[in-house]
Amino acid sequence: MRLIIAECSVDYAGRLSAHLPRALRLLVLKADGSVLVHSDSGSYKPLNWMNPPCVVSVLEPSEEQASVGVAEVWQVQQVKTDDVLMISIFAVLSDISHELGDDPGLIKDGVEKHLQELLADQLHLVHEGASLIRREYFTAIGPVDILMRDGAGATVAVELKRRGDIDGVEQLTRYLELLNRDPLLSPVRGVFAAQEIKPQARKLAEDRGIECLVLDYDSMRGIDDGRPRLF
Repeated sequence: MRLIIAECSVDYAGRLSAHLPRALRLLVLKADGSVLVHSDSGSYKPLNWMNPPCVVSVLEPSEEQASVGVAEVWQVQQVKTDDVLMISIFAVLSDISHELGDDPGLIKDGVEKHLQELLADQLHLVHEGASLIRREYFTAIGPVDILMRDGAGATVAVELKRRGDIDGVEQLTRYLELLNRDPLLSPVRGVFAAQEIKPQARKLAEDRGIECLVLDYDSMRGIDDGRPRLF
């Protein structure tokens, strides 16, 4: 990765045109071929960028550009489209390169898979006396996160999300429709479980006879943050 602090202006031409006037900015050139232009604000989002694959060429400035102080021009050409990013460099304050190597990727705490593992070991949160049929129960349209039997022996399909929205309810609805065609499982009721369930998703689930269950991830892991709780 190459990190450059430079006084520059930027012009983008493609599906639309955009111009960044002369200012001090951070230019990031990544090993995957992407180029990003950052300011000291706007959080993580770049002011402008070019997705890979692209080719960076360093050009001599025109007479007009040189007359206003441009030292060199970077042409960042997208290989698959006509999009081009022209970066006019007036001065470079810092130019540092680092070899970062292979990245193992982001490991999220509390992802759905871990929630699934925890809930499969704590089925009493869904129903007292429940027993597990299978995690990742295969169907023709995808795996059901948890298939279980409640204390009365009825089949229950549990769909797990970190944040429950309408799409998750629709997904569980499709699973229930399919599972209820199986005479060995039907009738199958649904439970939509998440750390947070949006009001619209809860309303849709309740209208379809699907139970909603909010999961306390820390509590499931045996962590007590010491905060008082009403229930």
